[in-house]
Amino acid sequence: MKHHLAMGLGGTLLSAATVLAQVPPLTLPDASPRASVSQTVGLTDITITYHRPGVNKRKIWGGLVPYNEVWRAGANENTTIAFSTPVAVGDHELAAGAYGLHMIPSEKEWTVIFSSMSRAWGSFSYDPKEDVTRMTVTPETADFEERLSYRFEDPTEDGVIVLLHWEKLQVAFPIRVDTKSVVFESLKGQLRGLPRFSWQGWNQAAQWCLRNDVEMDQALAWADQSIATQTTFQNLRTKAAILEKKGDAKTAADLRERAFKIATEADINLYGYQLLQQNKLDEAIAMFKKNVKDHPESWNTYDSLGEGYAAKGDKKLAIENYRKALSMTTDPAQKKRITEVLTKLKA
Repeated sequence: MKHHLAMGLGGTLLSAATVLAQVPPLTLPDASPRASVSQTVGLTDITITYHRPGVNKRKIWGGLVPYNEVWRAGANENTTIAFSTPVAVGDHELAAGAYGLHMIPSEKEWTVIFSSMSRAWGSFSYDPKEDVTRMTVTPETADFEERLSYRFEDPTEDGVIVLLHWEKLQVAFPIRVDTKSVVFESLKGQLRGLPRFSWQGWNQAAQWCLRNDVEMDQALAWADQSIATQTTFQNLRTKAAILEKKGDAKTAADLRERAFKIATEADINLYGYQLLQQNKLDEAIAMFKKNVKDHPESWNTYDSLGEGYAAKGDKKLAIENYRKALSMTTDPAQKKRITEVLTKLKA
């Protein structure tokens, strides 16, 4: 009887041990918490994912992090840096994707390594054969930082500085992006989707090329497609500006004249405000006056003309037109706003 009981208990204990071995460990706080930082440059997203060890009163450089050895540039898994489009690091171009970010610290210079392996634990399996590129940077002294951190500094349309900061040291390296090329390729892709079915999408793409002096032949083709979809004041003027830049001033002038013949009140009003933002006050006022002449029944035309005169400093004509707008509008919110404007002008 005792023999059978022992056999039974042994089987029970064995089963319990097997079950316990299969139970996943509890989730507890990480001594080096995970973090990520991101920055958009133009249309390019750059993301660094890493773990943040603390100093904890330890000697970091030349101690916890040895000199002249490959370091994971963080804790736990290797630090990664990911790009949504191609970028340039130093003299090397990197394709879109995720890269392992390793570093080799020394007292005077650091080596920053971009590895094709982005899923390793630390730098323990680091293989230089997997390097995509390396660059040399110079560390600088900095204010004390208890936990390792990454941040992005001085973002522009074409690049950003990546900065690692830990203990009393910081290391920076630049990332460059050919934003014009990225945006142009993006526009071509976007115009394969829903935006291709409206005149606005083609016109916006053509306008972007015009503003950035990029691919003017393609800009003209996009403007033509916009006009073919629906002829508007905006896309006729876009094509006119492109042709003018390409040296065809006569056709550009003809297109602008055609555009004004089909312009709506809203078209001219928006164009007037664009001129106002460019500080072309007399031209803006001329557009607002045209709208008053063409649409005398609209309170909004007088309101805009009043704003034009106010911007130029002609209080008398500004008050005159604002009063006209106030007498015509029935919207309580607009009445309140215009009354407040008039009060300020009379002060």
